[in-house]
Amino acid sequence: MSSSGYSAKDIQVLEGLEPVRKRPAMYIGGTDGKGLHHMVWEIVDNAVDEYLNGHATSISVCLDKDGQGVTIEDNGRGIPVDKHPKFGKSALELILTTLHSGAKFGEGENYIHSGGLHGVGSSVVNALSKRMVATIRRDGFEWRQEFRRGKAHGSIEKLGPSRQHGTTIYFQPDGDIFPKTTLDAETIKSHLEDMSYIHAGLKLSFEDKVSGQTHDLSHPGGIPEFLSKLVRESSKSPTTDLPFTFARKEGERLEAVLQWTDSTEEAVRSYVNGIRTPGGGTHEAGFRSAIVRAIRDYMETHDIRVKGLTISAEDIREGIVGVLSTFVREPQFQGQTKDRLNNPEMTAQVESSIRPALESWLNANKTAADAIVGRIVLAARARQASREAVSEVKRKSASTRRLNLPGKLADCKSTNMDDTELFLVEGDGAGGSAKQGRNNRNQAVLPLRGKILNSEGMPLAKALANQELKDLVSAIGTGIGPAFNLGGLRYGKIILLMDADADGYHISTLLLAFFFRHLPELIRAGHVYIAVPPLYRIDVGKETHWARNDQHKEEILKSLRANARFEVSRFKGLGEMDAKVLADTTLDPRHRTLMRVEIDSLLDCDRAFVDLLGKDPGQRYRFIMDEADRTSVEVLDI
Repeated sequence: MSSSGYSAKDIQVLEGLEPVRKRPAMYIGGTDGKGLHHMVWEIVDNAVDEYLNGHATSISVCLDKDGQGVTIEDNGRGIPVDKHPKFGKSALELILTTLHSGAKFGEGENYIHSGGLHGVGSSVVNALSKRMVATIRRDGFEWRQEFRRGKAHGSIEKLGPSRQHGTTIYFQPDGDIFPKTTLDAETIKSHLEDMSYIHAGLKLSFEDKVSGQTHDLSHPGGIPEFLSKLVRESSKSPTTDLPFTFARKEGERLEAVLQWTDSTEEAVRSYVNGIRTPGGGTHEAGFRSAIVRAIRDYMETHDIRVKGLTISAEDIREGIVGVLSTFVREPQFQGQTKDRLNNPEMTAQVESSIRPALESWLNANKTAADAIVGRIVLAARARQASREAVSEVKRKSASTRRLNLPGKLADCKSTNMDDTELFLVEGDGAGGSAKQGRNNRNQAVLPLRGKILNSEGMPLAKALANQELKDLVSAIGTGIGPAFNLGGLRYGKIILLMDADADGYHISTLLLAFFFRHLPELIRAGHVYIAVPPLYRIDVGKETHWARNDQHKEEILKSLRANARFEVSRFKGLGEMDAKVLADTTLDPRHRTLMRVEIDSLLDCDRAFVDLLGKDPGQRYRFIMDEADRTSVEVLDI
């Protein structure tokens, strides 16, 4: 005997399914809710394998009324029930009581594509169930065998003739293994519905006896329909209405769909042989690489370069929502839970298929492509700015909405965001007229001092060091940068109300640049407007006409009678208008003109702000010279 007390008698050999019951986490990831439901997925995956290989068309899942048991039925070939020549047991008993047994190891064509190549799924579920019942219909008969905690509870029974074919597995998780054995209906339904998109031709139903509801989960629209669902559920607006779709049916099947959104995250769902791979893997790496390379190739082909800006792979993939479904003959999964694919060849295979297809799609849909590239440029600028520290601006609730707001803000009484308006006005003079002429129930006024800071190309932290911009963000209430929350918006309309002259246009442009660079979500959501105040007052007897600009003034004068006497006066600024005139012409919703700010092309907007407000004066000079050829200047407003 060894002096350490450690000898041959201390060595244990776990036989049959004992290793599974001893170390369940090795096979299902754990005994928590995730591991509990993984038992369902293992049996469903086996049924899906029958569908993938052309032997089944439908799968039904039924949850017991108490949530303690579940039945999975398919109309496939049915598990073989004849005796195995070597082991002297029925194939059914062998498969359900022995690890690494099944028809997925050989070189034959029983399973061309399969998610269950380890041969342990069904036996593991049996081992961790206090009761399992297998019902088989094949070769003109129906067979049944019951199991308890992984061991056969009697021999296989021949119940009688049957014209049907398929396999039905019923099991109840073992309370000795799982702290909680109640299966969740919503978790099962959500998982099955995801699978039904991946397998567009599969009829899949779920009967929830807990609620008494039966759900038809079939989705013949496939993964393009799945993508629409994911984008809709993300509550993020798509950058383009047109998604990219790819499908290769011959050889090794491969499908992919992709759409950019205004989210700051990337969301890719990948599947191998219908099995969700939440940990990604080599196939997903190829998909991501294909996206980045296709975009870079498109930008290079069309000579799209942005001076002073480095676009990273993260910028390109920001906001994407994608679904990738691959089918592999010999998938190498990481672990029995199949969270990740490890086949090294899949990265190049997926990339070489999707990259040229995506690049062709971009070239064929240039409007959509330019919108995507514009969105990527904005992401790069935002990422560059976020490297600076950001002062977080928190949303103020209705009860504390007046706390820490700018002192010069004349707030409104209403706290109903859909009904309220914030007017941004130039200087105290215009601010005074606007405050007197507004409807203080739902209209707020924030005067801005002179020309605000030009924030183009400026880090956010530096821009917010400017008091005017800081006050603006504080009044709006959404926060900014990583702290942005559209739910904190305090006003349904943010209205730029500036003088109808060159200075007013300049201030409006500076404000629009700030919104475009740092608060683009407000523009996309349709909350930013420009007011159009009159530049001229034309009195004709007792009638008064208001002209927005020189052209409008000439149109009004031409419409007057030939001998009409009129008087034209020009406003030097909104501060010259008395409160009633400003209210009647510009503040009152019944008579005013508002222009909603929209982004037609992110790329064009980006170029315009860089040319007009960027640090390179050469770009401004070129812009002015180009426009000078097309513009005749009759009056210089100084």
